[in-house]
Amino acid sequence: MKTINRRTALAATAAAALIPGAARAQAWPNKPIRWVVPYTAGGLTDVTTRLTLEKMNIGQTFVVDNKPGANSLIGAEIVANAAPDGYTFLTVIAAHAANKTLYAGKLKFDPVKGFEPVSLVGVAPLIITVTNDLPVKNVGELIAYAKKNPGKISFGSSGVGAAAHLTSELMKQVTGTDMVHVPYKGTAPALADLAAGNIQMLIDAPIGVMAQVRAGKIRALAMLSKNRVPGVEEVPTIVESGGPLIESSTWVMFLAPAGTPKDIVDKMSTEVGRALKDEALRKRLAEQAVIPVGATPADTGKFLQTEIDKWEKVITTAGVKPDA
Repeated sequence: MKTINRRTALAATAAAALIPGAARAQAWPNKPIRWVVPYTAGGLTDVTTRLTLEKMNIGQTFVVDNKPGANSLIGAEIVANAAPDGYTFLTVIAAHAANKTLYAGKLKFDPVKGFEPVSLVGVAPLIITVTNDLPVKNVGELIAYAKKNPGKISFGSSGVGAAAHLTSELMKQVTGTDMVHVPYKGTAPALADLAAGNIQMLIDAPIGVMAQVRAGKIRALAMLSKNRVPGVEEVPTIVESGGPLIESSTWVMFLAPAGTPKDIVDKMSTEVGRALKDEALRKRLAEQAVIPVGATPADTGKFLQTEIDKWEKVITTAGVKPDA
C-alpha cells in the first residue's frame, strides 16, 4: 500500500506540473482582446484590421483601439510595453519596417525584438498618380520628362518615412531622376494639392486615390507590382506602362508583444489564415486593393526583416531624416 501510494503521489505531482500550461491554453481567451491600430479610423490599416477581425473566431470579442501619431510609434510603443499575455495585439504597416532605420538610436523599443510576429495579413501595391496638367501618359514618359526637367517635378507623401515617401525615393534611385519631396500630414491634403496641380506626382495606396482617378481629377499611370491588382485591374503594371520593374507596397501585419506564449501566437495566426479564406472577406479586401496573404509567424518574421533591409538601403542612400 505504501508503494502504491508513493507512486500515486509521484504521478499526481508530475501531472500537477503540467497544469499551468494546460490551464492557460484552456483559459485563453477569457476576456476581450485589445487590438491597437496606430493610425486613425477609416484608413487602410484600420479598415483591413477590422474586416479581418470580424471574420476571426476565438471565443472573445476584439476591441480596436486607434492610437495614431508619430509615424505609428505611439501605438507600437504601447504594445511593446504591454503584458505578453495574449490580450494585446498590434497592427503595423510598412512604416514599421522603415522606423527601425529612420529612428535608429531614438526608439524606446525594438521593432523586431519587441514583438512576436503573428501574421502578414495582406499586401497593397502602391500606385503612381500624376496631376492632369503633367504632359505624360505613362511611366516611360514620366521618367523621360523628369530627366529633361530635373527638380521640376514635386511629389507629395503622407509624411516623412511613409511608404509613399520612401517608394518615391526608391523610384528616383532606380530611374536616376531628380524630383522634390513635399511632405504632408496625411494623404488627403497631398491628394488635394495633386488635384489642384500644386504638386505633380503622388505615390500611395489605391484606397486613398482611386476615387479621384475614376472621377477624372488626377491620372493613374501604373501599379508598382509585377501583376495587375484585383480591385484596380484597369491600372497597368509599371512595366506595362513603360517603366522598370519596381515592386513596392504597403502591407498589413499583426504582431504581439515579445514573450507572448507560442501556443497563443500560433492559434491567432492560424485563425487569421482561416479568416482570409472567407470569400466575402477576400471580396471586401479586393475593394481596398489589398491582396490577402495569411503567412505563418516564421514567414511573417522573415518578410519583416526583408522589408527592414530594403528600406534601410533606400533611407541611407537618400539621406532621409525624420521630422523633428
